[in-house]
Order: sequence, then C-alpha cells, then structure tokens
Amino acid sequence: MNKNRVIVAMSGGVDSSVAAALLHREGYEVIGITMKTWGFMEVGGAPKHESGCCSLDAIFDAKNVATQFDFPHYTVDFTESFEKAVIDNFVDEYFSGRTPNPCVICNKAIKWEELLEKANQLDAQYVATGHYARVDYDEKSQRYCLINSEDSHKDQTYALWGLTQESLSRTLLPLGKYTKKEIRKLAEEFNLKTANKPESMEICFVADNNYERFLRERVPDKIADVPEGDILYHGKVVGKHRGIPFYTIGQRKGLGIALGTPVYVKEINVEKNIIKVADKEELLEYVLTANQINYVSSSKLSVGEKVIAKIRYSDPGSEAEIITTSETEIKLKFISPKSAITPGQSLVIYNNNGYVLAGGIIDRIENKK
Repeated sequence: MNKNRVIVAMSGGVDSSVAAALLHREGYEVIGITMKTWGFMEVGGAPKHESGCCSLDAIFDAKNVATQFDFPHYTVDFTESFEKAVIDNFVDEYFSGRTPNPCVICNKAIKWEELLEKANQLDAQYVATGHYARVDYDEKSQRYCLINSEDSHKDQTYALWGLTQESLSRTLLPLGKYTKKEIRKLAEEFNLKTANKPESMEICFVADNNYERFLRERVPDKIADVPEGDILYHGKVVGKHRGIPFYTIGQRKGLGIALGTPVYVKEINVEKNIIKVADKEELLEYVLTANQINYVSSSKLSVGEKVIAKIRYSDPGSEAEIITTSETEIKLKFISPKSAITPGQSLVIYNNNGYVLAGGIIDRIENKK
C-alpha cells in the first residue's frame, strides 16, 4: 500500500477543498473523490439553485480545486449504498418513533467504509476528509484516538464516534488543528474558488429541511397506512396527532393543539399509537441507555467512571457517571438533568481532555433521578 497516497473526500465545500490543498502542500499524492450519494430527482425538496453536496455545482467546484493543484479527481456513484445504509435507516427510524442522525451512519458506512474500499483499489494507504477533529495514536493503550478539534464551535467528533480502529488507523484529518476562521483565510491564500462558499446546515438529502415532505414523497404507500392517534397531556386526551413518523421528542411547533401554555413532545409510544406532551420542565431526565456501542479512544469503561456525555450535535456536553457497561450497551446517569433526551440520537462519551471514549445510539430513558 502506498503510504504517500491519500484519497480525499471532496464535497465541493471550502473545508474539504482546504484539506486537499493542505495535504498536497505537505507532499502527499492526492486523489480527490466526490461521492455522489443522492440526487434531487430522487429525494425531492430541490432548492431553486443546486449548490449543496452531490449537486453539479459541488462536483464542478471540487474538480476545479483538483485542476488548480494538478491532482486527479473522480466522481464516484455511491447512491445504492447510501440509499440502503442511510436513507432506508432514516425512514425506518422515524416510523419506529425515533429520531435518527443520518450523518453518523453516513460517516461510518459510506464516507469511511466505502471510501477505504476505493482506497484499496487505488493502492492508497489513507483517506482524508474536511472534518474538524483530530486523530492520534496512543502508545500506552495501543489505540487510535479521536480527539476534539481546536475549534470547539466547529468540532465534529460527535458525528464520527462510529469509526473503527481500522478506519482511524488510515485516516488523516488535516483541519483538526485549525479554526474555521483560519480555514477561510487559508482558502483565500490558496486562491480557492470555494473560499467564500456558504455552509449547508440541513441534512444533505432533505435540502428544504422538511422531513414530513420527504417521508410523504419517499414512502407514500407506507405513509397512507399510518393512522392518526391521541395526544395526551397529563393522562387526558387533548388532540389528535397526524401519525407517529411526524413527531420527535422535544417538539413544540406543529402539534395542532392549544392548551394556553407551551407543551412539548415527551414520549412517542408506537405500540399504543399515542403522543404524550408535557411542560418544559417535565422533559428533564437523568438516566439513559445506549446500544450499538463502539469503543473509540478507550477499549472499555468502568462502573462509576466520571465522563462528559453529549446527547445531540449541539450539546456542549455534561458530567455523567457510568452505571453499567458492556460491549453492546452503556447506561449512564447525568449529574444534572438533561432536557429532551431523544431515542435514535447518538450518545457520545468523552473524557475531560476531549478524547472520544465511546459512542452509541440512545435506546431508552428511565424516569428517575
């Protein structure tokens, strides 16, 4: 395997463009790959101007950077793999009353597993992306570690907890030691066409951020069979919901009920087909259990161990204590209660130095202190 050759995932945005430019400057033999994972014709919700990842504009922007630095660039069709691993999971989770994080699945199954397979075919030792995170090898534990980015506001380790030791051993993350401001400056110094390109904040295949529209168009027959059901507030029926897939824990808007006080979705019961709403302070919980565990910087966690845990991407992290742990499941208790803990979202566990110890999918919440 050529240890000087690196496959760079290029979305056409400023971050992946700078990642490729930095690695090229360091002397790596860069091969740019734009991963086509979906199209607006298939997923709907297309904006007036296609500028997001997988659009023609994005592909051309990535190719422009490759041409500028004279390294090869290819567009590879991963739509079939993406549909099975990411989109089907997205739909299934909402029908199960859970709220998925498709970026986590995409990073593990597509951006790394599929990209590493492509790297093998091209005799490349490494893959690289424009994620804000760091990878290092710890001699003592003999593990590859995933570590917070220097830019805490842009840190993306939360979405990378699913990466295996094999994946991390072949990963380069050149942006981890920079801030976003510094990356924009570097893009200007490199004279990149993408230097001032805006960022997209929505899920890539739901460009209009309208999940209900996406589900109705994606699986119309399945949606047609979804029954309405009761909305309960403190045990009393206060309205009807449109169908389980259209709600998520913590939701306030679009409930279609007026109680004279703000209420939020607290529980989604698929078996009984009911949505329970509650006052804001009733969303606070202490204990959760996560499954589908992947140990990252640590090979195990200990009962009673104090950690920092995040329950959503924007979560700054809170102190927690490990209650039980195994290879497949972790239960922990937050020192202070967390609001709107949501099944389907990721639990990511850190130590005080910003190392990702482990991650998993939130499965259930216990209503106790």
